[in-house]
Amino acid sequence: MARYELVKRSVALITLTNPPVNALSSAVRHGIAKTMERALSDPKVTAVVICGENGRFCGGADIREFAGPLRGPPLVPLLDLIEAGEKPVVAAIEGVALGGGLELALVCHYRIAHFKARLGLPEVTLGILPAAGGTQRLPRLIGIPAALELIITGRHVSAQEALKLGIVDQVTEQNACEVAVEFALRALAKPLSSRRLSSRTTPCPPNLDALLEAVTMQIQKKARGVMAPLACVQAVRAAATMPYSQGIKRESELMATLFHSGQARALQYCFFAERTAGKWTLPSGAQWNDTKPREIRSAAVIGLGTMGRGIAVSLARVGIPVIAVESDKKLLETGRQMVIGMLERDAKRRGVSASLNLLKFTLSLQDLKDVDLVIEAVFEDMALKKSVFRELSKVCRPATLLCTNTSGLDVDALAGVTDRPQLVIGMHFFSPAHVMKLLEVVCGPRSSSETVATAMSLGKRMGKVSVAVGNCPGFVGNRMLKPYSDQASFLLEEGATPEQIDKALEDFGFAMGVFRMSDLAGLDVGWRVRKESGLTGPDVDPKNPPRRRQGRKYCPIPDMVCEQGRFGQKTGRGWYVYDKPGGTNAKPDPLIQNLLETYRSRYGIKPRNITDQEIIERCLFALANEGFRILEDGIAAQPEDIDVIYLFGYGFPRHRGGPMFYASMVGLQRVLERLEHYHQAHPDVPHLEPSPLLKKLVACGSPPVQKWREHIKTMHSHL
Repeated sequence: MARYELVKRSVALITLTNPPVNALSSAVRHGIAKTMERALSDPKVTAVVICGENGRFCGGADIREFAGPLRGPPLVPLLDLIEAGEKPVVAAIEGVALGGGLELALVCHYRIAHFKARLGLPEVTLGILPAAGGTQRLPRLIGIPAALELIITGRHVSAQEALKLGIVDQVTEQNACEVAVEFALRALAKPLSSRRLSSRTTPCPPNLDALLEAVTMQIQKKARGVMAPLACVQAVRAAATMPYSQGIKRESELMATLFHSGQARALQYCFFAERTAGKWTLPSGAQWNDTKPREIRSAAVIGLGTMGRGIAVSLARVGIPVIAVESDKKLLETGRQMVIGMLERDAKRRGVSASLNLLKFTLSLQDLKDVDLVIEAVFEDMALKKSVFRELSKVCRPATLLCTNTSGLDVDALAGVTDRPQLVIGMHFFSPAHVMKLLEVVCGPRSSSETVATAMSLGKRMGKVSVAVGNCPGFVGNRMLKPYSDQASFLLEEGATPEQIDKALEDFGFAMGVFRMSDLAGLDVGWRVRKESGLTGPDVDPKNPPRRRQGRKYCPIPDMVCEQGRFGQKTGRGWYVYDKPGGTNAKPDPLIQNLLETYRSRYGIKPRNITDQEIIERCLFALANEGFRILEDGIAAQPEDIDVIYLFGYGFPRHRGGPMFYASMVGLQRVLERLEHYHQAHPDVPHLEPSPLLKKLVACGSPPVQKWREHIKTMHSHL
């Protein structure tokens, strides 16, 4: 898996050959060891160049090998051998040098990078650290502050930034391999001792302890409970305070604590789950790898509210001409200014020119007659959306795809009012649409495989993580959110406070608890949905609202909060109080505490002490339980799809793997027992009754999450 050839009569060219990214599998490591030994022992060879096949240097370790015992030569001694060699070794970096690939480049005495190459140490995103000397050599090369930032974030850098930091010696627009060969020949007379990073002293700032302490505190604040970044700080401290031989041992010890941890398993599961999410299959048998998507050369967005503006920006910045439609002249002008401003700021951040020439703004749907695809993003009202889709059927070409950005309405009902139901599909973006990576592609029962393929392909083109889901109220994400939110409200009734519940969820790893998130989104949004569902409204007594609705337990506290005009951050008060409307500094509000005490007294509820464990179990086990029902119903094809939706759309902590993976890590037997316990205590809450699929999986011995699909036997799929 490493090809050897002699070039320029005296340069050994070693080419890694393990497509697609030349990962350091056992076979590749064996190939490197064999070819390096040959090069170093051959008197005809005066220098060595290491490169990768197909324009990619090396993407790092083969993650698939992590699950089994180590095979082939270990990487650390192999890299030490390369660095210690008496012949100059030059890395010719094209494409990527990531993780172990960059560690391989760091033991080479010189590094030449193609100008389009990207370099980085992303191990932290997999719950581990760079354990082949990366935490020891990089600080010795570029200093503690710069190395620390790259290692704890896993950030990739461009070749130009790598040159500025001192990671590479030269950047070229020519063939990096050819340039490296010439460079190697010129380096023959230069001593190698100063080029061996392991023998260098780490340049340390005078305030080392203060720097490391500040970084540690920042990690604990931003990545609460995450182990790998903290271990990276300790490894870099070792590089600063120990000789290389001791530092590399410390790196190895820290890696051992991380490698088999639950967090590493969760983060590596996320890595693979994201890559499998795009592999969809329809009930007809059509699937992702045998259905060709249409090419989208032009698009339209209807509605220039928050979602519509974000969608228009997402399309324009990938080079797709966009016609944006509004019904009101003032709204159109406001939307136009905001979209242009968003595009200009985005372009400035990315260092490119804003694609303003791709935008057109209009009040007339007639201007959409020639576009390839339309995304409707009007107010979440079925009658209004049906009206838009009827009009689109009349205006657009028969082949135009009609998409809706609804967050939970019936996609097939919209398809039913058109002349092309097979070309109607849901594209549920998440707000803000130009920032959030998730896209739920909602397949109606009449959506064609070509329509699904086109929506998924367009999502990928826009940089989204696209997941195909079935059509039901709330689809996957919002359907699961209801039992989660309901449990939080029931816990308020029983004695908890918004800040206690939020703190428990934030300590678990969420960036925001359920009530802080509600304040951010706007409490009136959920209130409107409950009104439309008939759960609240003018027929409900505002002073003594019943605690049962539609045959099940109901908590009216959120409605009572809204009736006081408390809609969250935008009004300056919601579950919390803020310094001003639009403020973000949430403070507990005594008025909410008074409301809760009055409510409990009115209904004779004796508040009790509620533990953080109960908060986590009731909220997250109810969330996962609905996920099991979604799998039963065929709304999602596999648990990985659900987890990807929650990771990218709902802020589920990545080091927990997603709600379904988290349930498997806790133990399905434990989840089942606790749900049975809580359902017995609250028999009028159907969401707490364990799903048949959960019971079946436990009866089958609680197989790992990757095996659940074998046990999901649905009569039909909604995908």
